[in-house]
Amino acid sequence: MNPLAQQLNETLQKESPNVYAMLSNLGKAIYFPKEGILSQSAEAKSKATKFNATIGIATEGGQPMHLKVIQDTLSAYNPKDIYEYAPPGGKPELRSAWRAKMIKENPSLTSGGFGNPVVTNALTHGLSIVADLFADKGDSVVIPNKNWENYELTFGVRREANIVEYPLYNEDMRFNSAGLREALLAQKDKGKAIVILNFPNNPTGYTPGQQEGDEIVAAIRDAADAGVNIVAVTDDAYFGLFFENSLQESLFSRLAEVHPRVLAVKVDGATKEEYVWGFRVGFITYASNSEATLAALEQKTLGIIRSTISSGPHPSQTFVLHALQSPLFEEQKAEKYDIMKRRANEVKSLLDSGRYGDVWGYYPFNSGYFMCLKLSNITAEAVRTHLLNEYGIGTIALGETDLRVAFSCIEEENLEELFDTIYKAVTDLTAS
Repeated sequence: MNPLAQQLNETLQKESPNVYAMLSNLGKAIYFPKEGILSQSAEAKSKATKFNATIGIATEGGQPMHLKVIQDTLSAYNPKDIYEYAPPGGKPELRSAWRAKMIKENPSLTSGGFGNPVVTNALTHGLSIVADLFADKGDSVVIPNKNWENYELTFGVRREANIVEYPLYNEDMRFNSAGLREALLAQKDKGKAIVILNFPNNPTGYTPGQQEGDEIVAAIRDAADAGVNIVAVTDDAYFGLFFENSLQESLFSRLAEVHPRVLAVKVDGATKEEYVWGFRVGFITYASNSEATLAALEQKTLGIIRSTISSGPHPSQTFVLHALQSPLFEEQKAEKYDIMKRRANEVKSLLDSGRYGDVWGYYPFNSGYFMCLKLSNITAEAVRTHLLNEYGIGTIALGETDLRVAFSCIEEENLEELFDTIYKAVTDLTAS
């Protein structure tokens, strides 16, 4: 094993032995090289005052070489802020700005107890880093039965972990904390579990309330008390889009110091929060009261990034930083939030109006981009294909009964027509 990896492992064994035990074989072996091209280039950047012949970019006239046909479309930005490589951990100013944003939007967080966010190539990349660092073949990844299908690819296919599902809702159509607790306690013999908490949930658009949040934290604490080391991942892709009386903070705040056997990891990003899906700017943040532990986890994370994508795109990081620093940012974001909330409220009003009879029910939703219908007497796939082929309307079929509808991409004035047409498709099929 490389001495740098061994040094990081020794730090974790001393500072946070439970966290060390959570690491995968790759997580234990990975490190960020302190000697090599990057470190020598960094040293030269500060000391090479005459010529710097270290870094693999081309320069001209004292700035990064570029094509005018490209720069003409980006003239608001200095070439050094878009053409040079970003550091593997991301643009330092962006990392600081995102950390400040996290504290502002999650008042339960203190300035200590968690690390500096590392920039990822959006949310999927952040989850992939978690999988690489903590998931080995046969490890258990605990998720609700209504989940984003990419978890299976990221943890199951890529890392050969076992996906353990529990029902998202209990019989009262609230979050099934008892099911979560049972699934976690079932991992006692393994002594380890990765749990993913995705709120607002994709595909249902559900975020638990305060009491449910307390129950989730208690379930994780109970499993930790029983001897299970838990990597508690909050997938906060749709954070901030809370339209009703639900949790308004990430559970990362509550899990950061809940138990020595729990490592809280926050995966979030500008992707959906700031409506910049194609920018691919996300973040991964670790919680610990040990600065040495945070430093070691960051180094291992940088090792994963260096060995896969090298670093994230610089232009989009600059664009996001510019937005966060703008005095217009909060006002413009609030305008988009209001649009999304009105759409969600309109959907709920339509569904509660009684106009669709008993052809479907719907799962509780109060946040995010989506909601799910539960069809009564017809399969979701049959409705999906009929809607697409006969009416030119796209929806997502999930399992036998569930039809996901993204109200996020439908104008408010078109929602009535959308659901009326879904109802017509259902009645077409049931009549035939």
